[in-house]
Amino acid sequence: MPDFLAAALQLTSTSDVESNLNVAEEQIELAARRGADLVGLPENFAFLGDDQKRLKLAPSLVEKCNSFLVTMARRYQIVLLGGGFPVPASDGLRTLNRAELFGKDGQSLAKYDKIHLFDVDLPEGNTYRESATIVSGESTPPVVDVPGLCRIGLSICYDVRFPELYRDLINKGADLLMIPAAFTAFTGKDHWQILLQARAIENTAYVVAPAQTGLHYGRRQSHGHAMVIDPWGTVLADAGVTPGAAIAPADKARVDRIRKQMPSLKHRKPELF
Repeated sequence: MPDFLAAALQLTSTSDVESNLNVAEEQIELAARRGADLVGLPENFAFLGDDQKRLKLAPSLVEKCNSFLVTMARRYQIVLLGGGFPVPASDGLRTLNRAELFGKDGQSLAKYDKIHLFDVDLPEGNTYRESATIVSGESTPPVVDVPGLCRIGLSICYDVRFPELYRDLINKGADLLMIPAAFTAFTGKDHWQILLQARAIENTAYVVAPAQTGLHYGRRQSHGHAMVIDPWGTVLADAGVTPGAAIAPADKARVDRIRKQMPSLKHRKPELF
């Protein structure tokens, strides 16, 4: 028997907070009914819209997100990741982008403020400047040992392009890497799956990657394909391009077996690099 079921939820969030949270609860309930013990919501699950509106809503939105996540974890008796929501920054002008993991009792187990900010000009014409309205986190992402599950490491979206972050999580003991995202449609078609598989393979760890999908507002479109990937790099579940969930078993014993069969983590030469 697998240790537990992991669910990577997939949403099409907009600027309508109440609607977003209602849809998120529907997906959480469905995942819980299917037996999921660990459920991840994507980045921007509560709000995905105009930056100025996000900044205006941030003080009330952070309270609403925390209340929602605590209530959902308790109501459905799941370990729940809020994959990214705005938290007012100390400068009063920008926000942090925070992922937070809650236990079945609603207690916060770990939190992480996104370090790597997406400042990119894409060939299809869209420009992204996260640093204009978001402050980079100042602490490396945490690993938390969740009783009855495994050791879980947190990250957010653009972090997936920085393998050193995940090696740090593995050095801290992670067995499972959570990568909630709102990956753009343009980059996602070429990079999303291969990056997720690379992070799983090189670290011999599970990857649970909740995702945004579809058109959110204006030209902002996300790739979808929330996934659960095993430590061998096999895609166990893929949510496709519609709202829903990727749900698959995560087996701590499989992590241990693969790390014995392919002991690349033991063969590292950190003293040379």
